[in-house]
Amino acid sequence: MNIAIIPARQGSKRIKGKNIKNFLGKPIISYAIKKAISSKLFDYVIVSTDSSKIQKISENYGAKVFFKRPKKISNDKAKTQDVIIHSLDWFKKKNILFKYVCCIYPTSAMVKSIDLKESFKLVKNMKWSFVMSAQKYTTQIERSFKLLNKRIVLNDKKKFIKNSQTFQDFYHDAGQFYWGTSKSWYSKNTISSNKSTIYELKKYQAVDINTLEDWKFAEKLYKLSN
Repeated sequence: MNIAIIPARQGSKRIKGKNIKNFLGKPIISYAIKKAISSKLFDYVIVSTDSSKIQKISENYGAKVFFKRPKKISNDKAKTQDVIIHSLDWFKKKNILFKYVCCIYPTSAMVKSIDLKESFKLVKNMKWSFVMSAQKYTTQIERSFKLLNKRIVLNDKKKFIKNSQTFQDFYHDAGQFYWGTSKSWYSKNTISSNKSTIYELKKYQAVDINTLEDWKFAEKLYKLSN
């Protein structure tokens, strides 16, 4: 059996009520719930939350909320892997076991059912511990620099003057979804280990929403791509 787990705690320091804030007229978590359900990949689509309000909204859009998430894994230091394991432990006590587990973040408004399906094929391959949604950096990080007292300081002077065609591609976590077997989630292997691979998303398919500016940009991008 397969399960989709959407971790959605109530606390958010940068954007208040981020996980249920209206995104183009609907709670942002509703997009992840609906896409997970419509993919028809999962026997269960659940939300792990410490909030009654998030629970009610999630259930209104078709997700199940079987338990309240404990406070010790509901703060901003809580690890995603711990939240997933807590959910799997709850089912295990009821003799319900899952082979494949997908963690979908609640702010993944642009997640697509087709991407969940295609990435699932990669994890079924059994070669990888995890499959992470990722995007390619659109500029050369070798030419990055920082500001020290408003003065430019190059991170690597030699690479800064190199021809960009000599640089390799680099990727970053798209913050949408993570596939793994139950065994992988329980193991010491992290999502970013060398036993993991990526499912690449195009640059218009995901936005890391940390500020209100990011939020507005994500809404504009959603309108353009849907």
